[in-house]
Amino acid sequence: MNFEGLDPGLAEFASAMHSTLDPVLDAHLNPSLLQNVELDPEGVALEALPVQESVHIMEGVYSELHSVVAEVGVPVSVSHFDLHEEMLWVGSHGGHATSFFGPALERYSSFQVNGSDDIRQIQSLENGILFLTKNNLKYMARGGLIIFDYLLDESEDMHSLLLTDSSTLLVGGLQNHVLEIDLNTVQETQKYAVEIPGVTIMRQTNRFFFCGHTSGKVSLRDLRSFKVEHEFDAFSGSLSDFDVHGNLLAACGFSSRLTGLACDRFLKVYDLRMMRAITPLQVHVDPAFLRFIPTYTSRLAIISQSGQCQFCEPTGLANPADIFHVNPVGPLLMTFDVSASKQALAFGDSEGCVHLWTDSPEPSFNPYSRETEFALPCLVDSLPPLDWSQDLLPLSLIPVPLTTDTLLSDWPAANSAPAPRRAPPVDAEILRTMKKVGFIGYAPNPRTRLRNQIPYRLKESDSEFDSFSQVTESPIGREEEPHLHMVSKKYRKVTIKYSKLGLEDFDFKHYNKTLFAGLEPHIPNAYCNCMIQVLYFLEPVRCLIQNHLCQKEFCLACELGFLFHMLDLSRGDPCQGSNFLRAFRTIPEASALGLILADSDEASGKGNLARLIQRWNRFILTQLHQDMQELEVPQAYRVAGGSSFCSSGDSVIGQLFNCEVENCSLCRCGSETVRASSTLLFTLSYPEGSNCDKTGKNYDFAQVLKRSICLEQNTQAWCDNCEKYQPTIQTRNIRHLPDILVINCEVNSSKEADFWRIQAEVAFKMSVKKHGGEIKNKEFALADRKDLGNPEGLLLCPSIEELKNVWLPFSIRMKMTKNKGLDVCNWTDGDEMQWGPARAEEEHGVYVYDLMATVVHILDSRTGGSLVAHIKVGETYHQRKEGVTHQQWYLFNDFLIEPIDKHEAVQFDMNWKVPAILYYVKRNLNSRYNLNIKNPIEASVLLAEASLARKQRKTHTTFIPLMLNEMPQVGDLVGLDAEFVTLNEEEAELRSDGTKSTIKPSQMSVARITCVRGQGPNEGIPFIDDYISTQEQVVDYLTQYSGIKPGDLDAKISSKHLTTLKSTYLKLRFLIDIGVKFVGHGLQKDFRVINLMVPKDQVLDTVYLFHMPRKRMISLRFLAWYFLDLKIQGETHDSIEDARTALQLYRKYLELSKNGTEPESFHKVLKGLYEKGRKMDWKVPEPESQTSPKSKAWDGTRETELDAAVFSSVLAL
Repeated sequence: MNFEGLDPGLAEFASAMHSTLDPVLDAHLNPSLLQNVELDPEGVALEALPVQESVHIMEGVYSELHSVVAEVGVPVSVSHFDLHEEMLWVGSHGGHATSFFGPALERYSSFQVNGSDDIRQIQSLENGILFLTKNNLKYMARGGLIIFDYLLDESEDMHSLLLTDSSTLLVGGLQNHVLEIDLNTVQETQKYAVEIPGVTIMRQTNRFFFCGHTSGKVSLRDLRSFKVEHEFDAFSGSLSDFDVHGNLLAACGFSSRLTGLACDRFLKVYDLRMMRAITPLQVHVDPAFLRFIPTYTSRLAIISQSGQCQFCEPTGLANPADIFHVNPVGPLLMTFDVSASKQALAFGDSEGCVHLWTDSPEPSFNPYSRETEFALPCLVDSLPPLDWSQDLLPLSLIPVPLTTDTLLSDWPAANSAPAPRRAPPVDAEILRTMKKVGFIGYAPNPRTRLRNQIPYRLKESDSEFDSFSQVTESPIGREEEPHLHMVSKKYRKVTIKYSKLGLEDFDFKHYNKTLFAGLEPHIPNAYCNCMIQVLYFLEPVRCLIQNHLCQKEFCLACELGFLFHMLDLSRGDPCQGSNFLRAFRTIPEASALGLILADSDEASGKGNLARLIQRWNRFILTQLHQDMQELEVPQAYRVAGGSSFCSSGDSVIGQLFNCEVENCSLCRCGSETVRASSTLLFTLSYPEGSNCDKTGKNYDFAQVLKRSICLEQNTQAWCDNCEKYQPTIQTRNIRHLPDILVINCEVNSSKEADFWRIQAEVAFKMSVKKHGGEIKNKEFALADRKDLGNPEGLLLCPSIEELKNVWLPFSIRMKMTKNKGLDVCNWTDGDEMQWGPARAEEEHGVYVYDLMATVVHILDSRTGGSLVAHIKVGETYHQRKEGVTHQQWYLFNDFLIEPIDKHEAVQFDMNWKVPAILYYVKRNLNSRYNLNIKNPIEASVLLAEASLARKQRKTHTTFIPLMLNEMPQVGDLVGLDAEFVTLNEEEAELRSDGTKSTIKPSQMSVARITCVRGQGPNEGIPFIDDYISTQEQVVDYLTQYSGIKPGDLDAKISSKHLTTLKSTYLKLRFLIDIGVKFVGHGLQKDFRVINLMVPKDQVLDTVYLFHMPRKRMISLRFLAWYFLDLKIQGETHDSIEDARTALQLYRKYLELSKNGTEPESFHKVLKGLYEKGRKMDWKVPEPESQTSPKSKAWDGTRETELDAAVFSSVLAL
């Protein structure tokens, strides 16, 4: 509230006076209020006692319920109802805070917030309370402990704060700015400029920030930029208070008179739809406070300083009969607040008293308050007082428990003697990686401890220190540790070791000896690699996603289809999902769900990966469904919240994953509501009760799954019949089963982990009992299988290792009953032999689902954990990649791929391997869908297109698009070059021996792509020269090497032909699919950054054409000077020049090697090239200093001039 213009007598309440208050009863203080209350010499009340007996409250009418004293004689400056607990907070002019519990106003806590300044606003959060004083923001626990203390500048004069979300706060006052503070980092993140004299009151709706100024104005500001959108000039003097509800804004304040400021009895009311004032509301009290109390109608409560309160409608007339009077102990009311439930009103007066008015005998402050934690009672208060001045006083009056143990005060001499602290052992990782030079050893810092700090540990805990400090490590080219690790080596987090050549000398084949493609983990948010692999190895998803293509720039379905195409082309080489993850980062829903991890959180493993990947799983299915739905049904827009879908026929993802369910809500009044909806996945719901994990009760996985699908729970919901929120029973029934059953395991706490562990133990005991002691060790079981030859149809006895930690079945059988019920049971190979194939039963609504993939969270204390997937790769994938027809389980750990035994996919040691996601598919799923892939990219992508740049003109055109008669054919040559910019700098560390180690490479983004014609009359003329627009922040344009300048990629000011990455990507994909051959210099890096997989027989790279084994790579500039007598890349690089030069070099290569028929003669040319390079130190001489040795034999300058002339003539057309 703004106190300017209030009663001048308030100025007498100075903070310096509070400590010298005379403990004499004030004339305005009600004598009955202080019965049995002692005042100490400093005038502070010892306890807050109720003022009067409880009174009868009439339902629906506000009446005074209780009054208490916060601090005698010290004015109350602010009051606030706690939004999380049943508490009322009060702040005083002396900087003291007091809380009262419940409608009885029992004192809960009381503590000093500031020693000199008054408390101006209070805001409750989940974990504590925010207090704002003049230049200080303090966050304290409800018991009084300080969480943080944020000091503002001494010149600040803060008056109001506004919590915009759970972690962001706006603070304003009598200065020309408003501060935005991040509560997580306790740092100022923004400073918004406002006009003088500043902001004293702030409110918020879903459309605007509302700021009240002491000048009498109310400004409406944008939620993002804080810029003024509208402004209401409410009062000529000053603003006292205002409130917003729905489409109405009501304000009270002071008007200027000849004698000064006078309280205006007209409330100004504004319609926020038309942004204009409506008829002012005349009231019968002097308004100082006002609040909307929207219970049955949009009532306004108007409060005067003298204690008068009037209720009225903002668009009606005020009735004098609606006035009631608050009896303040002091002369003035200082503060007013309304509870969240609108059942209670709180008033604070100038004598330190708090008055609670309610409309029911037992009000609640919040609709759903959590339980308040109380301190344990102090037992000392019940003991008799002891006078220590009496020498003969028996100390036996103090009760002491009888014990035979040594007392804590009986301190042994051995424990008090000084002892040296034993040095902790050197980390085993340091010893293993140490390199010795003489007697000095060098090793990289494993970063397992803080720098220059050693944790203090007692002798008793040394053994624990020695065992738990040994953390597991990555299997990157390292031998097995001498001691055992809990996490198996193939499950540990893998990382790429970079050298000065980047990834060229990294041996990916060491981790993947299959022909399937892994995914690289160094890209931001690559934690989802395992789930991308799961979706890829679902054959219908792989085929149907690749058939999708739309015009949206950032479409996850399109980008996933491009990534699947790369995985199809790869022959064991890893791919990277950089373009897919780039599109993923641009989707607002992903950021809102917390799926976008910061680099620091991802590297340190701060995020809960299990929860993260389960949220990602739900998000990606919903997003793919919506993306493909928008293509097939353009008029279908997204549904709010993403919880409802159109019919399953609208999207292929809907056909595969969509499950039609029927939600029934039964109120206790007997009213039943049934709604139909759809879901793409289910979440496991575990049996309730604390004893289930102790008694070892057996639950089949099928039982838990059925309970999770046909979920029944009790919850509060709106009942149309009762017209209020009532406890209801929510049940869910299945109408239609999906083809792919997706299950989120939700093992997020030790309770769920213990449940899995106990069920695995019970299942193991039952399996041992079932086989009657026939179970053997794994070695003997394998020997038996070899001896028997494993004939078909013979079920061999499993080994003990295969049965441990197994609760999950490989198959489940589901049946829809006639009464909309669902039967679920575990299904084994023995059941199939007994009942026959499941295909015949599908006609009767019986389906068998086979486990296809499990995604697990690996708990690793050193790396922060990782996510891996067990995937059952089908016959079609083996047929395409390896030419064989069989099924096999594989472990996918980023770029590590390894075949595993099928039992390993369902074994979960909850100490380090926790299940996160399960995928079950209907048997014979592939036969239900058309799995033909039709390339959706057409030749029209190469034709002329409009530029995104607004200032692009035809005179700036640097290329001529292909005509229909110029469309490339198989084997045609295309010169290609790309330029890049840097999004994130390289992260490296300097080792102790002086060498540099790359921790994380720089993140590059393609900025320009040029393709030139390789044959025909227009050879050398570009047909693609696209500058790629980017929405991400560029940290370095690399202008010297790329020729890209700031502004070239900005659509507002660029004069280049600007396109989206997707548009240019489609052009290159079409060229690859048509079978052209790309000629360029260093194309491997270009295609890697563009995120393209090109068959090796379609790449002609001049880096390798003019290269001798075990020699250095030669730059394009030196090759052009040596063979073509061209001086290129003078000041900056130009991609057109580089692409044309690469084409000329390829022509020169064919000439020198006689089309590859004379390798010996070409080898001599290369030797001369390297000898010349060493002499010149691989530097091109300056002009007129030396001519190329090949200029006489082959005059490339003339051809260059000819090409330039042709290019100019075509441009002139």
